[in-house]
Amino acid sequence: MTEAGHALRRYALCLLTTAPRLVGIPARSVHSKRNDSTSSKPTTFKPLLQQVIFSGIQPTGVPHLGNYLGALQQWVQLQDQAAHNTKLIFSIVNLHALTVPQDKSQLQRWTVETIASLLAVGLDHNRSTIFCQSDSKLALKEVVSPLDQNAKAVLKLGLFSYPVLQAADVLVHGATHVPVGEDQVQHLEFTRECANNFNSVHGDILVEPTTLLSPAKRVMSLKDPLQKMSKSHPDPRSKILLTDSPEAIHLKIKHALTDSIGGISFDLATRPGVSNLLEILSHVDSEGRSPQAWAEECKTLPMRAFKELVSDNLSSSLTGFRERYTALMEGQSYSHLTDIVRHGAIEARKNSGRMLEKVRDVIGI
Repeated sequence: MTEAGHALRRYALCLLTTAPRLVGIPARSVHSKRNDSTSSKPTTFKPLLQQVIFSGIQPTGVPHLGNYLGALQQWVQLQDQAAHNTKLIFSIVNLHALTVPQDKSQLQRWTVETIASLLAVGLDHNRSTIFCQSDSKLALKEVVSPLDQNAKAVLKLGLFSYPVLQAADVLVHGATHVPVGEDQVQHLEFTRECANNFNSVHGDILVEPTTLLSPAKRVMSLKDPLQKMSKSHPDPRSKILLTDSPEAIHLKIKHALTDSIGGISFDLATRPGVSNLLEILSHVDSEGRSPQAWAEECKTLPMRAFKELVSDNLSSSLTGFRERYTALMEGQSYSHLTDIVRHGAIEARKNSGRMLEKVRDVIGI
């Protein structure tokens, strides 16, 4: 291993034993998928090893459609389909959010909105552990001064070396399966490398997690269908928020960028805008029809009628979420929401504490 590799390993171990106890990863999940260019061979686990599914989401407020189809929908499916003894741990990674400047009030508001959104999409806090990353503090040894240069280095690493922090987050919870997006696959490969390197020295302590990739492809921007839907896009019409009213959805789909070609057809290369709408229609279709099937059914429709069809189906599919979210956000204290994540943090600390005890025991601290 290179010196840089050894350094990363030491940093990850340092984080495991002194820094983050909680946390997560932006994710997408449900079916396991191997990517030969970035992933190693599937990990073989002991038959009696309890499954732990772990992932996280940044607190950016109400999720958009891409967040839901790419991650949250699969989290709910994993929760509902998992064996009764499977642990499910989902984190709101508000410390990760501090890698860029944040407005205090906005971050607090977005965190509450994210908690409500996770519950509104169908996560059950009685079945899954839901918590905020910040509810477990970064902890340095008591003998270390926060002014110490080494301590500062650890804190900077925890905030800015994302793959290393992510690896520590996953390993400290003993995650066997981690739902992530395609852009996070290499980070999970690094996590497995950290676990393997540690275990080769100290024995079978850390779990090498399996990557779970979502079957849902990225939802593209309504204003730039060559780019994925994103909260950071300056045009609010580029994205569908899960709380958007039927009127707002109709307006955004009406102004979605398409083309002047007659009829409706599915062709990602030549008709990305129309194809994006067909994929959205497919994703929210209760019958599971493919974009190609929808294209065949809609092939003679004028663009205006096609967009109205997409709007109607999309708005209808989000009705339940809007109603549950509105009910959860009633009132001003949000104490019922904060109580849920505080209880979740207690459970998360218990879970991570068991792994930390094992690590500290074998390395002698």
